[in-house]
Amino acid sequence: MAAGARGRVDRRLGDRALSRARASGAPAGRAHRAGGSTVNDPLSQLDYCASVGRSPWHRATALGKLLLALGAIAIAVFAPTLRLLVATHAVVWVLATSSRLPGRVVLAAAGYPLVFSALFVASRWDGTLATPLVLVLRPLTASLTAAWLVGTTPYPDVFAPLARVLPRSVGDGLFLTYRALFALLARAERLVRALRMRGGLGGPPRQRLAHAGEGLGTLVVHGFERSRRLYATMLLRGHSGRVCGCRHYAEWSRADGWVVLTAAVLALLSVLLWRAT
Repeated sequence: MAAGARGRVDRRLGDRALSRARASGAPAGRAHRAGGSTVNDPLSQLDYCASVGRSPWHRATALGKLLLALGAIAIAVFAPTLRLLVATHAVVWVLATSSRLPGRVVLAAAGYPLVFSALFVASRWDGTLATPLVLVLRPLTASLTAAWLVGTTPYPDVFAPLARVLPRSVGDGLFLTYRALFALLARAERLVRALRMRGGLGGPPRQRLAHAGEGLGTLVVHGFERSRRLYATMLLRGHSGRVCGCRHYAEWSRADGWVVLTAAVLALLSVLLWRAT
């Protein structure tokens, strides 16, 4: 650097003290979780907790947890008495809280069916408290059980036993659909943010509806294109006809004792409260 230029730089800086170091901003992932979509976040965090969790439920085998979840959902759907339904719901809450999953995430994931069943509950209300409780607890117990299963079991282990029972195309289709769900939700979140920033969500309802339809069409086209590229990549890498080929989903451990104990509790409650009045 020339002497004249160095002098000009020095005179511009002067003898001022350096500014204090500022606290660094929040990490990108944390900021995204804090300000992200309420649809994408619970599912993504449950999927993340399934891989990093350290509770006994995370160490239990996927096959045992899947059978336990199916049993709890069956009791919730076919329970003839409110007492049995409440008892099953309490057991499922114990499962969810003992799995060390974030409470906000569990509540958000388990509360999805309530949005769709509110109108049905209102239409079936007969003036008693038991009827709306039954209609609310059935889907809430089932969704809470599913949230516990997905939050404690990595998704390849969830779909691997299903792929052994269902037809191969159905099992692989479920696996790929679940995997693509997160990508589609993330793209939908970015699309909504772009529409909001560019004023696409303003204006009269007719204009907003048109923009929403165009956005939905974009997502559909993106989904088809993504599926085509994924299938081409699988063929290029020598797809053998089965995606879920892992077998460690049935490797039993000591943690499966908790699964057996919970199944015994549910069976005992079913025997005692199935015909209770």
